[in-house]
Amino acid sequence: MAEARISHCNGTHSGHREPLKNGLHKKNGLCKAAQHNGTPNGTLYKRPFLESFEEAPMYVAVFTYLGFGFVTLFGYLRDFMRAWGLEKCHMAEEREEQKGFVPLYQDFENFYTRNLYMRVRDNWNRPICSVPGPQFDLMERLTDDYNWTYRYTGKVIKDVVNMGSYNYLGFAENAPESLVTVKDVVQNYGVGVCSTRQEMGHLDNHKELEDLVAEFLGVEEAMVFSMGFATNSMNIPALVGKGCLILSDELNHTSLILGARLSGATIRIFKHNNMHNLEKVLRDAVVNGQPRTHRAWKKILILVEGIYSMEGSIVRLPEIVALKKKYKAYLYLDEAHSIGAVGATGRGVVEYFSMDPTDVDVLMGTFTKSFGAAGGYIAGSKSLVDYLRTHSHSAVYAAAMPPPITEQIIRVLKCIMGLDGSLIGLKRVQQLGANTRYFRQRLRDMGFITYGNEDSPVIPVLLYMPAKVGAFARHMLEKKIGVVVVGFPATPITEARARFCISAAHTKEMLDKVLDALDEMGDFLQLKYSRHSQSVRSSADEETNLDLDA
Repeated sequence: MAEARISHCNGTHSGHREPLKNGLHKKNGLCKAAQHNGTPNGTLYKRPFLESFEEAPMYVAVFTYLGFGFVTLFGYLRDFMRAWGLEKCHMAEEREEQKGFVPLYQDFENFYTRNLYMRVRDNWNRPICSVPGPQFDLMERLTDDYNWTYRYTGKVIKDVVNMGSYNYLGFAENAPESLVTVKDVVQNYGVGVCSTRQEMGHLDNHKELEDLVAEFLGVEEAMVFSMGFATNSMNIPALVGKGCLILSDELNHTSLILGARLSGATIRIFKHNNMHNLEKVLRDAVVNGQPRTHRAWKKILILVEGIYSMEGSIVRLPEIVALKKKYKAYLYLDEAHSIGAVGATGRGVVEYFSMDPTDVDVLMGTFTKSFGAAGGYIAGSKSLVDYLRTHSHSAVYAAAMPPPITEQIIRVLKCIMGLDGSLIGLKRVQQLGANTRYFRQRLRDMGFITYGNEDSPVIPVLLYMPAKVGAFARHMLEKKIGVVVVGFPATPITEARARFCISAAHTKEMLDKVLDALDEMGDFLQLKYSRHSQSVRSSADEETNLDLDA
């Protein structure tokens, strides 16, 4: 496997080739983009920023489109057979009592569900009957009507290696010695609050958790919410509204997208991690202002994620911070997948890039991943948090975080910060980094195409063809390995993938078992498409010559 080349930009950009639609550049039949160490003056990045997005050979894309074409064609054939009563399975037929109703769902979505999704439905929603740690137990189920319904056999598939949960630090566990404080809280407070924070649901351990989160992140204040998704979707509308502009990365999570839409602000999309495109949109917004009136925008808010959960890429935070300062915009950073998972001590991408947390106006994160719990947080200045306490729908109307969940997060935070007198948390952060680099390197050596940053524990392995997606997940389960496979419409039609999430709780034996199975499956299904050329979405041609004094 060829080593990834790192080219350092010296500030002179000559002979630029015309970029393709995805920002890559064509050379010798391969789409490539130079990996670099930050901006031209070299002042923003203190370490190499390595991300790979290798494109598959042309024949793979052709066969992928053909695969979807054949499945669609057979879908219309089956619909024709259903109309004439020739189809054996009648589950997809319209119920007699609903005939004459206006369709509840869009026609194509219904077609896609019954003719494409149902073929591979068995690879999702598998019922787990144990703690979802590095290994878990699955309930065995069978279908007699082509995945429309399932029956449970009563058998349990035990000790399946879990490669799909966001259990980055391994705190999804049931070790009695670790959960003593959580058990005590259940006995003292119960398992529910039955009220909002502003009424009768404000507990002392909520205050303790918020103080701890603020200390952990290095900011003035923080507030916690009982649902991670609502932390985004309900707080963004409190920060921006009509007359404001939101600049959103094209790969942002649905919670960010929903929050932006609910706000009533104007939304503009910029290409993923493309600083040239972001600056272009920012400059246009500042120069031209609002449509028709050309008045200045009330606020400009940039929405980005720390780690993008479907791509495994890390935000180019130093450059985004420089741009937001230059154009006087605000920055909202979603660290759902990065908090606890990256950084020397698990403090997320702000620490990963050795930056000042006050450079980010709104720090958001969730407790559903690295912390093995539920809920989310917003952190930043005291004035920001005080404002959200009275203006956020999630703060005013949602039930408060349950006490056992609060205590679980406190326990984990103290462990990561070393406040429990041990180094367990720090060792888990370091182990996660080691497991991530080992797993990624082995995959590259085998010839798989992987996406994302070298230090991201989210590792997408590209499968491309729709038939191989279902076959891959089924064969891996036969080997007692649980994987998450994702395809269209959650990904581009030609980029179906398996997404592996690495955990500090994974032992080397577990990872080697998975890698051996992947090596065998890669040969069996012919999934090793890599041509051993590392490509990157963020090219030197996309560099922005940032004037940091502007």
